[in-house]
Amino acid sequence: MIIKNRQFSTVKNLPSKYPDADFTESSIRWWLFNSKDNGFSKCVVRVGRKILIDVERFEEWLDNQAAEGNSL
Repeated sequence: MIIKNRQFSTVKNLPSKYPDADFTESSIRWWLFNSKDNGFSKCVVRVGRKILIDVERFEEWLDNQAAEGNSL
């Protein structure tokens, strides 16, 4: 079994990881609210009430959005 080191971020801290992208906490919360429709649920890890974003899966999700021509 291979265990990889996964990086997680909170909704509040995720925009600071991508300063040039102009993501806001509000836009990330919108993606969360609509996650079943936009596929963002693949990035989300819930631990109790805490919501964490898997950074690697988030970047894959961004790549897919760009490839499909979806606007964020």
